[in-house]
This record gives sequence, C-alpha cells and structure tokens, in this order.
Amino acid sequence: MSASTEPAAPATTGPADPTRPAAPAPARRRDRRALLTGLTLVLLAVCAGAAVALTAGDDGFWRQSGLPVPAPGLKAATVVAKVLAVGATALAAGSLLVAGLVAAPQASGTVDVHGYRALRRGTAAAAAAGVAAIVAGWLSVADMTGNSPADLASAGPFGWLPAAATIEEPLGWTLAGALLLLVAVGAAFSLSWKAVAALGLAAAVATALPAAVHPAATGAGHDWSGDANVLRAVAGTAWLGLVAALVAHRVHGGSLTGRTAGRVRGLLATTGVVYLAGEVVFQLVVTDAGTLSGSAYVRAAVVAAVLLALLVPLTALLARGLAGDPGGAATGRLLPVLAVVGAAVATLGVASIRLVPPRFLVADDSAMQTLIGWDVDRPFGALTVLTEWRWNLLFGTGALALAALYLVAVRRLAARGVRWPVGRTIAWLLGCTTLLLATSSGLGFYSPAMFSVHMISHMTLNMLTPILLSLGGAVTLALRVLRPAGRGNPPGPREWLLAAVHSRVARVLTHPGCAAVLFVGSFYVLYFTPLFDGALRFHWTHQLMNLHFVLVGYLFFWPLIGVDSAPHRLPHLGRLAVMLATMPFHAFFGVAVMSSATVLGENFYRQVGLPWVDLLDDQRTGGGIAWATGEIPMLLVMVTLVVQWSRDDSREAARKDRQADRDDDAELRAYNAMLEQMRRGG
Repeated sequence: MSASTEPAAPATTGPADPTRPAAPAPARRRDRRALLTGLTLVLLAVCAGAAVALTAGDDGFWRQSGLPVPAPGLKAATVVAKVLAVGATALAAGSLLVAGLVAAPQASGTVDVHGYRALRRGTAAAAAAGVAAIVAGWLSVADMTGNSPADLASAGPFGWLPAAATIEEPLGWTLAGALLLLVAVGAAFSLSWKAVAALGLAAAVATALPAAVHPAATGAGHDWSGDANVLRAVAGTAWLGLVAALVAHRVHGGSLTGRTAGRVRGLLATTGVVYLAGEVVFQLVVTDAGTLSGSAYVRAAVVAAVLLALLVPLTALLARGLAGDPGGAATGRLLPVLAVVGAAVATLGVASIRLVPPRFLVADDSAMQTLIGWDVDRPFGALTVLTEWRWNLLFGTGALALAALYLVAVRRLAARGVRWPVGRTIAWLLGCTTLLLATSSGLGFYSPAMFSVHMISHMTLNMLTPILLSLGGAVTLALRVLRPAGRGNPPGPREWLLAAVHSRVARVLTHPGCAAVLFVGSFYVLYFTPLFDGALRFHWTHQLMNLHFVLVGYLFFWPLIGVDSAPHRLPHLGRLAVMLATMPFHAFFGVAVMSSATVLGENFYRQVGLPWVDLLDDQRTGGGIAWATGEIPMLLVMVTLVVQWSRDDSREAARKDRQADRDDDAELRAYNAMLEQMRRGG
C-alpha cells in the first residue's frame, strides 16, 4: 500500500449539480497538504517562542527550590524541547487513533488508504516526540543541577542518565521519550487497526510519565494535584491530537460518515470532560491559600481559562456539526480553529512548569504533608476507617464510574426485555465498593503511613476486589449491550472490546502459568527487594501499586472463576489444582513478613514518624493480616469453584437427558451394543 494512493473519484453522469462543490484536483490537494505541513511547523514554532517568552524573566522556580539559576539559553532550549515533545506526542496519539478507530479498515483488518496516511504521520510524529522528550530530559538534568549541556556531554552520550534516574522530572521525560520511540518502531511495522489503535493509546499514556512528576505535585495535597495533572495531560493530549489528526484527515480527502462522526463526537466529549475536570482540580490545589495577583503563573492560568472558556462553546458547535452535517463546511472550518486554540492552551501548560504557583509562595508544609500529602494525627482504629476519608481521585472516582456504567448497561438490557442475573450485579457492585473503601476510606487515609493498613488495602485490592469483579461478568454484559459497528463502518466499542479480550497479550497474561507467577511472585519481588522502599516515597508509585494489585488479581481469577469467557479456560479440576498450588505461597509470604527482623521501608516510615507506631510490631501485624486475610478469599474461591463445578455437571446431565429424550437414548443403546459385541468376541 502506498501513501500516495488516491481514492478513485466517483463517476458522474448528467448535468452537474451547481450546489455541490467540485472535488479538488490532485495538484490542488497536494498543495493543501504542503500548506498544512508548513502551518503545523509554524504553529509549533510560534508555541515554542511564546513559551520561551512567558518564562524568560521568571527565576522563581529555581530560587524557590534552592537551585542555581541556569543560563537563559539553557532555559529557552529546555522549554522548546518540552513544547515540541508535547505537540508531537499529541499529533502522534491523534493520528494513530484516527488510523485505528476512525478510518474504516479493509476486510483483511488492515488500515485503508486514509488510515495508512494517518499511520505514517503518527509514526513520524512519535519518532520526533521521542527524540524531543529525551532531549527535554537531558536538558532538564542540566537545568536542575547547575551543569551546562557541554558538561553533561563530556561524560559521554549516556553519562547523564544516572543523574536523570535520581531526579523525578528528567526521569519522567526520558521514560516518556523511550516509550514514544517504541511506539514509533511498532507503528513502522504495523498495519492492523488493532495494533495501531493500541499504539495510539500508548502514545497518549506516555504523557502521564512527566505529568506524574510535575514540580507542582508536591507538598500538601500532592496526591490530588498529581492525579489531576495525569488526567489532564493524557486526556488533553488525546483531545488535541484527535482534533489535529481530523484536520489532516479531511485535508487528505477522508470523510466522516454518520456513525464515524458519532464516535468522534463521543471521543472528543469524553477526553474534553476529563481534561476540564483535571484542570479544575489541579488549579484549585496549586492556587489554594495563595495570592492571586502579581504572579506570572496566575497570569498564564487566567489566559488559559479564557481560552478554555472559548473552547467549550466551539467544541459544542463542532459536536452539533458532527451530528447534523459531518462533512459540512462549518465542521471543516471549526477543526483548525480548535486545533490552534488547543495548542495555545497546551503551550501555557508547558510554560507553567517553570512558573511558581501561588500556594508555594506562602505554604509551610509539614514533613508528613510533604511525604504523603496530608497529616495523620490520630491512631488507626475501627471507627477511623469510616470517619477519616481521603478521596483517591483515580480509584475512588473510577469505582463510582464502573458501578454507574454497569447499572446503565443492566438497565438497557432490561429495557429490551432481557433479564440479567441479580447475583452478578451484586458481585460487581460489591467489587466496586471494596475498591472504593480500600483506596478512599480510612484505609486509603492511613495506608501510606502504616505498613499494617497498607497490607489490608493490598490484600483487598489484590484478592477480594478482583474476585468480586470477575464474578460480575462485565465483559459479557458489555457485549450484550453494545451493538456491532456494521459492515463497512469503522470498528466500534464492541469490536474494541473483543479485540482486547482476544489479543495475544490477553492470551499470554491470562495463561494459568503466567497469571500465577505474576499473582504470587509480585508479592516477593515488591516487598523483599529495594523496590518497596523506593515505591513508598512517591504518590504516583502508590497508585501504580494499587493498579498492579487489581490487574494482577483480575488476570489470575478471571480464568478460574470469572463469568466471562477467558482466552484460557481450564477444566474444573485444573482450576482447583491451580488454587491449591498458589495458596501455600501466600501463607509463606505472611509468615516471612511476620518473622523478619528487618523493617521493610524503614527509612520512609521513620521519616513519617507516627509516635504511636512501633515499626517492627506494625510489620508483624501486617504479616499476620497477609497470612489471615489471604486465606479467606482463597476459601471463597474454592467454594465458588465447587458451586460452578456442580452447576456445570447439572447442566450437562440435563442436556444429556434432553438428547436422550429426542433420540430414544441412542447413545446408551450404542454403548450397550459395543459392550455386547466385546463380550461375544472375548
């Protein structure tokens, strides 16, 4: 397939319709493409220059942090690299998502000509974004250590990496660059719409790495500001990238049909709402208790707010145009405007990384607020689980969203006259409840400061929550509610879900051997290596631990007791064997923690310094919790397996009885005849 292939123009007969514009000639279309490329480069250059101008005269970040102020040239180069990285990442993510999810694939499952153009554009943008992000990480090391780029270069091409590994912000940019380069390599060798869509999601998620270590995500409330910044970075990148990629899609002759336009409208609405929510929460945290006058950060935030206030009605107009006339001239004019305004908002966001928010000019955070984000001033108890709440922006909100989506799906099935088992609904809602309690109740409040409470949350997220969610059958419910995209249309949510469930990655991860190793081995790797001590120090690593616990637990229990059909499904005896093989390892882990004379994460817990906690006693309590509470979910799984085994046997017996009634027990008569023949011959 060649990127220069043009879709054939439809043949026309009879007089031309004077109200219908003529199709642009190939030469004119090529001119438009060249113009679009040039305008994109000019827009990136203008954004980079604006970001440099906004940060040129403000040295508050370095003075506030006690760092040496870098040379103006280094400051400008760092900002330019970050602007280019963000802009190219947005274009890469949007182009790959358009190639995989918007452009209709061919019957073979490979992208069509419009998808291929978007794929090539996304590949080049991902490569550029990866290089720019790594350069931003390299320059950030110099920017934050007082060294010049020449000093770093003298240590060799990779001599700066050890320094980047010890500083959060350069590490975030460097890892994002590495991920984007992997996306570029994968996109260069991919033609399947499934792989291309997955790479687009990976490109958007790459922005979460530098966003999680944003300099403003420190001190009191850094759990909220950090999570909000991740949400606004990923959602904002996807939104801006989709808009920019749709501009190129239309310039290259791509169309937006009714169903495709509806899907685009849904993607833009979802990413836009998530971005706005993250932006509001982030700004509320970093401006709390600070003066709102005379600050460069506030001036940039006010301009961004004005632009966002302009984007909301423009996006609403675009959504209306996509609903009424997807290919109309009004839609074509709105898309470039949205792209330019969105790029300006992104530029202000990048520039504000080096501007000091008002709260940090007056804040006097305690040591505990600096470490975990809030103060813990009274002992843990049964009552505090219900009274001391700390809302987890990602997992608490996610639990409510999962419960709401499930109930909406059940209601839609009921409207069609289809009955969904009540037990599955109860199991799913209980799973969402345990997810909420483990991350946002008193358990989430005390978990970062006490090992024993951390272990309660860990065991809940790793064992109880996945068991309940797997019994809810959410995939089966979604497949019954979602309608197929239809022949000739781009794949829709139902096809996306099926592609994920039947992907090679899902087959590998849900294999009983792999799932069991991840489920059991992660305990020992996390807690008995230096990884745990390092993971305790940052909120984003706490969130990664929570995510890991839930996902690994779900991957393990889904093939064993899950209602949904799994890529690997063992017979009942095999499932029972897997459970019996893994149970001792949980007991060994709990005993090892209880009997250890070394405090796990000692440096961090001593810095937290809760006066009523003896660290070794608290660790022994946590080991006992791991040993005792680990057995209860396992017993629940064993009972579920026995019940499912019994029900399957009953269904199989009933099926055979019905078959015997239909054929007058032909199978039994054939078996008896075989035995009689053997008796006569023997």
